[in-house]
Amino acid sequence: MISETFSGLNPVFQALLAALFTWGVTSLGAMAVFFKKEFNRHLLNGMLGFAAGVMIAASFWSLLAPAIEMSTGGPLPKWLPAVSGFLMGGAFLWLMDKLLPHLHRGMRLDQAEGIKTHWQKTILLVMAITLHNIPEGLAVGVAFGAVAANLPSATLAGAVALALGIGLQNFPEGMAVSIPLRREGLSASRSFFYGQLSAAVEPLAAVIGAVAVMKMRALLPYALSFAAGAMIYVVVEEVIPEAQREENSDVATLGAMVGFAVMMFLDVALGA
Repeated sequence: MISETFSGLNPVFQALLAALFTWGVTSLGAMAVFFKKEFNRHLLNGMLGFAAGVMIAASFWSLLAPAIEMSTGGPLPKWLPAVSGFLMGGAFLWLMDKLLPHLHRGMRLDQAEGIKTHWQKTILLVMAITLHNIPEGLAVGVAFGAVAANLPSATLAGAVALALGIGLQNFPEGMAVSIPLRREGLSASRSFFYGQLSAAVEPLAAVIGAVAVMKMRALLPYALSFAAGAMIYVVVEEVIPEAQREENSDVATLGAMVGFAVMMFLDVALGA
């Protein structure tokens, strides 16, 4: 089993390896640019919907549910850490959206958000995806850090399942970055470089998340729900609107259902 391979490693190193895996899957998705300059939009919408479903399911099954369980029997109401952490995660991403220069896919250069800069459109596009990959790295790191606390609700198999789910949804994200850049005139190699670069932040975020919760165990429920809130913010603000851009949105909706089911299966079956 994959979890058995991880079991003898330092939790921070476990988190790093898992995030390197999710980054690697993003790179695989970005490699599609070497084979196609255009991509079937309906298929891409379905894959983005799948990514949204995975992130929504992971936010509950792998993050919020353990956070609530960890808070049971504590001095505070068991719902408080989950609710407050969740809202703080969303508020953090909202603040980053307002401050960091970035441009969402399909938008004109003059529609860039954050502090105004003279950065090229390519850099702004990559910044948007990089910003939204931070919660995924944090989620992986916090999950592996929670295992080190020896809490019954935090299992190594569950952390591995979360990394697998995030890796699966990173594949279409890699394509969604690199192929539009290729279509706008960048070379295949540069489009691939920027596509994989968008997830390069995940290993760093994972290490930070793992170290933080290992040093301060009391933060665990807040950290888990913080990552969940940040991921849900990304899904609602970026992934779903991108997947629903075409008139026929059924493919994206069905993709989201499948993604949710896959992540639920991974967490329940592997994380038990």
